[in-house]
Amino acid sequence: MSKSSIVNGLSVDVEDWFQVGAFEKVIDRADWDALEHRVEANTSAVLDLFAAADVKATFFTLGWVAKRHPALMQRIVAEGHELASHGLDHARVFTLGARRFAEDLTESRKILEDAGGVAIKGYRAPSFSIDTRTPWAHLILAEQGYDYSSSVAPIAHDHYGWREAPRFAFRPLVDSSLIEIPVTTVEVAGRRQAAGGGGFFRLFPYWFSQWALRRVNSHDQRPGVTYFHPWEIDPGQPRVAQASAKSRLRHYTNLDVMAPKLERLVRDFQWGRMDMLAKAEAPRALPFIMPGAELKTETGAGQAA
Repeated sequence: MSKSSIVNGLSVDVEDWFQVGAFEKVIDRADWDALEHRVEANTSAVLDLFAAADVKATFFTLGWVAKRHPALMQRIVAEGHELASHGLDHARVFTLGARRFAEDLTESRKILEDAGGVAIKGYRAPSFSIDTRTPWAHLILAEQGYDYSSSVAPIAHDHYGWREAPRFAFRPLVDSSLIEIPVTTVEVAGRRQAAGGGGFFRLFPYWFSQWALRRVNSHDQRPGVTYFHPWEIDPGQPRVAQASAKSRLRHYTNLDVMAPKLERLVRDFQWGRMDMLAKAEAPRALPFIMPGAELKTETGAGQAA
């Protein structure tokens, strides 16, 4: 079957194996620097994979990682990929509050821009943590000059999700050009299923991801958005025995098959950077305002607790 002409969004959430939400209760942030860092080698392997397939992507990167691996940021940019923000240290947005979220955005952006030498215009919240608990988040992103966000998972999930959000690009503010691009879901018989990558891509058979993305391209006539993490191609990473059985199952299952599946995925579809996808989708992004987001205090959203 020939490729669809639709260009989908390819993205990588650049964080190390110990920085994931599944381990946040068993690995203290204060211990991160003492742990084995594998993110540079793993991300370099991802860059090699993309170069072999001649595809470009967006690397949503933690400021914590960029500060310690500036040469990696420079390689991402030099090879034609987009460098974008994943926040400072993987704190979920709804745990920060508006003021700390604004500070997190400012600090991480400065680190990324200093390391990569480019303006940072895209953002993805750690663990897709922009949802109904954060009606101020998009306003702060717009105030700080971001062009787009890809921080919403329009599903119900035990760790994240905004089930009522649109499945495709939308405008979350009435007076801003900011675009939100949700991670891909597929809808069949009125039921919505995550199909945007990450653990779902590792755990489900390849045919499901292939079918889901083709359905989004052909049935919905829209681009899909997929994501994964560099640690997902690293079966040799350390094991965290203190984590729950569910967390270990989600984190470690099928690490050994991830790279071959990615090689197939990037060749079966058309892929591009998220900033290019945002520009292409902007003309048909409809307004969808979260309840409470239209309410602005006299001091501004960034002054909230």
